[in-house]
Amino acid sequence: MRRWLSVLLILFLSLVLAACNSDSADDVTEIDFYFPVAVGGDIANLVDELVADFEEENPDIKVNANFGGSYSETMTQVMASVQGGNPPELAVLFSIDLFTLLENDVIEEMTPLFGEDYFDDYYDAFMANSQVGDQVWSIPFQRSTIVLYYNKDKFKEAGLDPEQPPENWDELVEYSKKLTTDDQWGLEIPSTGYQYWMFQALALQTEGNIMSEDGKEVYFDAPHSKEAMEYWLSLSQDHEVMPEGVIEWGTVPSDFLSGKTAMMYHTTGNLTNVKSNAEFDFGVSFLPANEQYGSPTGGGNIYLFKDIPEKNREAAIKFIEFLTKPEQVAKWSIETGYVARANQLMKLKS
Repeated sequence: MRRWLSVLLILFLSLVLAACNSDSADDVTEIDFYFPVAVGGDIANLVDELVADFEEENPDIKVNANFGGSYSETMTQVMASVQGGNPPELAVLFSIDLFTLLENDVIEEMTPLFGEDYFDDYYDAFMANSQVGDQVWSIPFQRSTIVLYYNKDKFKEAGLDPEQPPENWDELVEYSKKLTTDDQWGLEIPSTGYQYWMFQALALQTEGNIMSEDGKEVYFDAPHSKEAMEYWLSLSQDHEVMPEGVIEWGTVPSDFLSGKTAMMYHTTGNLTNVKSNAEFDFGVSFLPANEQYGSPTGGGNIYLFKDIPEKNREAAIKFIEFLTKPEQVAKWSIETGYVARANQLMKLKS
């Protein structure tokens, strides 16, 4: 008899615990957050840290952080989920994906969700990729620009001043020739992944952009675009300071770190990766000018998707607010190299 009573008691307690756990689970809101990684380093681990910190502050919210691969791979996964009727709450996607997402009517406008002063903390150049007119459709987050990385030790070996990187296109060729040896290139500019971005930088340095501000016209055959492309090709074909053919986006930083190239054009998002792994003294500079200086912005924004439950929407907005706090912005910038927002960092210092 006692044994049966014990069994019944255990069953009763199990049911009570199961009910408690069920109630507890019902109180937790789960949201999906997709993000890409387009550079080296431990960005995926950093995202996990940010998620853990957020969940500690918000035990009633669980964030399912999904690493989607590259920007294009992440976009493909997100759109597959949307078309399957199961959109994620949030995703970091290319800033230039904005019009595709708007055309498909799958994202929510951000303007009414935050205070009037909230967007004042962002660089105008970043906001230009985040809004249409006065309507804000995404939040700048994983933003970057192109910079010149150069190996100061290699500069010294070539008789160049390690504190004076090339300032114009002629100097870039001159420096690259001195830095090119039998086992080392003077310069590498990637021609895969984001080749249009590199081309855009060269065009901006020459005269202007490769498209109109409204995105309805392209200027690929404009004189300044032709001059930019001819210069890019001349670096390998005429001056022989850069490899001919395809130069992979992902291998350029590896070539720089291993000493296969003395200079490279790459994203600020690779800064911490280079800083952590370079076994030599290196410098970072603005891109050399042609007629003027110029470097386009790039990287990803946070998008909020439509057709999600209200409680999930509220949880997603809370996660955006957490990610864009000055403390998190500073941490993200320091540990990745992605560009932080000056106003936010000034707030943090004050």
